[in-house]
Amino acid sequence: MVDAFRLDGKRAVVTGAGKGIGRGIALELARAGADVVLSSRTRLDLDSLVAEIEELGRRAVAVTADVTNAEQLRQVADAAMQAGGVDIWVNNAGGLPDATPRYLTRTPEDRWDAQLDLNLKAVFVACQIAAEHMEEGAIVNISSRAAAGGGSLKNGPYAASKAAVNSLTETFALELAPKIRVNAVAPGPIPTDNFNESTNFPADRPLEQMLRVPLGRLGTPEDIGQAVVFMASDASSWITGQCLYVSGGL
Repeated sequence: MVDAFRLDGKRAVVTGAGKGIGRGIALELARAGADVVLSSRTRLDLDSLVAEIEELGRRAVAVTADVTNAEQLRQVADAAMQAGGVDIWVNNAGGLPDATPRYLTRTPEDRWDAQLDLNLKAVFVACQIAAEHMEEGAIVNISSRAAAGGGSLKNGPYAASKAAVNSLTETFALELAPKIRVNAVAPGPIPTDNFNESTNFPADRPLEQMLRVPLGRLGTPEDIGQAVVFMASDASSWITGQCLYVSGGL
């Protein structure tokens, strides 16, 4: 059974891989046996990650790219093809473009557009590009617990964009079956740089208590990386069009 989770001989692309959740995903894919093409807007972050992955005995290629630029996304795909091809594509890049959560009623149109360009349009374009370069395999989109029902007070634009990613995931899964599976992984609260910059929780109270996380701790990038390994591996070979919430029970 354990062999079903291995990714030996597979080649993966991870966007937004330079830090935080993306970095954790890339490392877990490499630990499972995959070679990885890494993209980020900051080359310095990628260089250190390449070194870590090579220490694990896997190959890594770094490509500087802004996922809101379709031509740069195509350059990521080209680099992956030059490195041997694409079996797994993880659309991780996203977040709050200016690290500022907003009420929907107070969101300027340009900030709405920036949010959807980063979290939705970039995923849509990347899924198209990935499908063009994959004969078979798995696409994994990183969603968010904020996409779950019930609304998201003071984070409406982000929540809407991630809810749309879930719908997009379901439709791509239908269109690309049976050769390419398309799923999503939705993280709960994980104290990445972007998360910390965009929240103003008091420092004198444990965040996991304030958020009432049933499992009693915040998540880690590795938690999300291991879920992505599952969705990318043969262990989930009969799963497509689904969103897996990895949120400590929230």
